[in-house]
Amino acid sequence: MTGGKRDAEAAGYILAGGGSRRFGRDKALVEVGGFPMLRRMIGLLQSVAKNVKVVGAREKYAQFEKEIVSDGWPGEGPLGGIITALQDSALEAERSEWNLIVSCDMPFLTAEWLAFLCQRAAKSAAQVVVPHSMHGPEPLCACYRTDAAGALRAAFESGVRKVTQGLQYVTTEVLDEADWKRFDSAGRLFWNMNTAADYEEARRILEAERT
Repeated sequence: MTGGKRDAEAAGYILAGGGSRRFGRDKALVEVGGFPMLRRMIGLLQSVAKNVKVVGAREKYAQFEKEIVSDGWPGEGPLGGIITALQDSALEAERSEWNLIVSCDMPFLTAEWLAFLCQRAAKSAAQVVVPHSMHGPEPLCACYRTDAAGALRAAFESGVRKVTQGLQYVTTEVLDEADWKRFDSAGRLFWNMNTAADYEEARRILEAERT
């Protein structure tokens, strides 16, 4: 596989600070395919990005032995987590131009797709490179320029909480089905686990694929 690490040098951030209200428990800690979801996502991002960190509560995720960045706006939704990640990235001594930011509840993401996403970002003039699926934008599996933090924070401070609304404040490049379909023959690439039923379905599918 051609690695995104060499081509894009994107930093990696996993959003694990959600309340998981509909799910009923912490999605980052449930096991899928034999590993906690957060462990699974850390391994995935480490294969394509550098300096992978987790945005969430330090006391909850210390066991994963990754640097934890405390969400600047806990309980306010993923847009605050994205801004937290970008502001953290800006403080790094070896600052990355791009950041691969994903939520912790997407069990069917692949390293091949994420590497492609990082490679496209490295060539883009936009501030955010975001895939669009049949359900619309997928901003919780996207690449963000570090310098997009200011515009997104301004949107947040004006009252915006939906990430898709926040994207209206930055320049975006869309990756549509023509870009991602070859990485997603089963149609599950951006599928996330919102409910306990989603979790059981993901476990069933992945266990069937392993046998």
